[in-house]
Parts: sequence; C-alpha cells; structure tokens
Amino acid sequence: MGTFNPRIFEWARSTAGLSLEEAAHAIGLKDAHGVSGPNRLGLLEAGKEEPSRPTLVKMAKAYRRPLLVFYLDEPPKKGDRGQDFRTLPGGVEPLYNPVLDALLRDIRGRQSILKSLLEDAEAERLRFVGSATLETPVQALSERITNHLKFDLRVFREQKTIEDAFGYLRAAAESSGIFVLLVGNLGSYHTNIPIETFRGFALADEIAPLVVVNDNDALSAWAFTALHEIAHLWLGATGVSGWVDGQPIEQYCNDVAAQILLPPRELEEFAQIGKPGLEELAERISRFADQRNISRAMVAYRVLRIGAINEKTWKQLRDLFYEDWVAQQEREAIKQKAREGGPSYYVVRRHRLGKALLGIADRSIREGVLTYTRAAKLLGVKARNVEPLLAGEPLSRGGE
Repeated sequence: MGTFNPRIFEWARSTAGLSLEEAAHAIGLKDAHGVSGPNRLGLLEAGKEEPSRPTLVKMAKAYRRPLLVFYLDEPPKKGDRGQDFRTLPGGVEPLYNPVLDALLRDIRGRQSILKSLLEDAEAERLRFVGSATLETPVQALSERITNHLKFDLRVFREQKTIEDAFGYLRAAAESSGIFVLLVGNLGSYHTNIPIETFRGFALADEIAPLVVVNDNDALSAWAFTALHEIAHLWLGATGVSGWVDGQPIEQYCNDVAAQILLPPRELEEFAQIGKPGLEELAERISRFADQRNISRAMVAYRVLRIGAINEKTWKQLRDLFYEDWVAQQEREAIKQKAREGGPSYYVVRRHRLGKALLGIADRSIREGVLTYTRAAKLLGVKARNVEPLLAGEPLSRGGE
C-alpha cells in the first residue's frame, strides 16, 4: 500500500467499538462513484485505497487516536492497564475500551512527570507500597492503613456533608504521600466513562503512588473506592478496578475498605435482620448509611459479608440503589439547568486534581524545574490554563 499499513485502519476502528457503517458515518465518508461510505471504508481497510489527509484527521478524531498512530508499521499493543481486576480467573477479558485506555495512558504520563519531579527533589521512598499480601489479615491491613493515614473515623463522620467527609479522607491520604485524582473522562463530558467500565485505578509506586476515582460514580462511593485503591497500593498491585463478584483481590480490597469505614461491631443490628421486604431493608440501610457519610451499597455489601442477607438480595439492593442514584442525577441535572452559573472551570479542575498535585506543580514552576508545557501535561490542561488554575486559595506545597 505504500505509506500506510491497512491493518492499522481496521484495528483503530474495531478497538473504538465501531462497525463499518458507524465509522463511515462518524468520519463523514459519503457515497461516491456508486460505492457506499461503508464500502469505501472497507476498501481503505483492505489496502485498495489510501485516505486523504482530511479523512485521516477525521478518522483520528472518530477513533480517539493520535494522528501519528496511522503511520505505524503495526497496530500498537493495548495500553498498559497493569492488572485488570475486573476479570474473573478464567473469565472473558472485558471489552477493549479506547477511552479508558486513552485515560490510563494519560494518567501514566502524568504520573511519570510527577515521579521525576519528586525524584529530583530527593523524595523518600514510601515503604508501605507492596508491603502486604492477600495473606495479610483484613483487620491487620485496615489498621495499618488507618494508622499510616492518621485517619480518624469519628472526624470523618462528623463532617457536615459526604463531600466534606471525602475531602477529609483525601487530605489524609495526600499528607501520607498518596496522590488522589478524580477523573472520569478525557476532559469533556462527551468522553465520560461509565462506572460499569471502571470505578478506580491504582498506580503502585514507591515514589509517586497514585489512585484515581471515577467521579462519575455516586459521591457517597468515592471514599470507599479511594480506600479500595489505597489497599491495592499496599499490595503493590497496579491496575484498574470495577465491581466484580468472585475476584479474590477485589473482594479483599473491598473488605479492607469496608473494615475501615464500617467496623464489624456496628453491624450487630443487622445480624438478626429477619426477612423484611426489599424496600423496608433498603430504607433501613439508607438511614444507617446517611448517619455515617458512607454509601448504601457499601453497607449492603457488609451486611452480605456477615451472612445476614444472601447474594441475590445484595444484588437487588445494589441495583436498586444504583437506579435511585441515576434518577437523582437526572433531577440534579434539571435543577442545574434551571440555575444560572455554577462552579467555574478552574474550581472544578482544582477539586479534581487535589491540593497535593497542584502544590507540587506550583512549587516546581516557581523553582524553575517545570515548564508550563510540562505542567499542562501533568495537570491535564492547556498551557494557557496553568497559571489561572494555580491562582486562588493558597496551595499545600507538595503535601507539606
């Protein structure tokens, strides 16, 4: 074919999850000379035609791939997710998701910049990373994490809102050297990644350990997800997480996170729960969760783990809570449209990045060791937005 390997075109389309018809429509490939748009795309993928430059640009955009990928000799390997904790042993691997892989590539790139800055500053290695195994008792690891983070459950529960409670946990994690990002898309709601695809990501590193929480999830679930990913750090396990039944490492990290947020002794009132109706049980769990700034789904999971309900009931509760949350999100969206204004772009960005990461970027720029271009990559914004992003309330200086 000359310049291009036609296998690249087929790979890029199929990994984007598009059929020939869908891709031709997305690219704007019209019928020409008696050949339909999908068939014209098929000819490109068969090596019988070459795309024009404008078509190539449209393909890159539709497939969410950098333009340079089309000039490779062979299709690239799948982005490094670390371990995929969403896969059951012997099960089918989750479908390739180009947006998720693009997000994880971006996170790894940002973490590499962060790590180099910390190494240049001679940051100490964090020995807790990889210090536990699945044989470590859940109680023991939950105590280690609680002590290292200096996390006080009473203070967590005293926060006025669930968002404030998560902020307290996040600050504790960042003070201990863990970076916590809220990321659920590639910078636009058009690329939102559903929680069915991923809930969190852990990047275990002794210099710059990082966890990502999918902020498309219910706010009440953020603390649990963050602690779940933090448990992955203690295991030294880099990878992407979902909600998978039967995956040993996921169940273990769920148990550790739940142990920290909801000690077993507090579940005594559910031990002899009897056989209430689903709605009555859901209401009881909701009241219990609201009093503790935790998610209802997590409480239901703990009730399952003590054997008070069976797996069928647990799944019914989980689905019920999820449907209720979706309905609530729709109501909030309607209210938001009715209101004028809202948080500014920079307020939202700062919240998602966290003070620790913003503080290191701010300090490094002032010390002349970080350019605005690299800072933009680290923070996931355009270079022109770096300065106004860092302006505002005083930032912590690298977690100090």
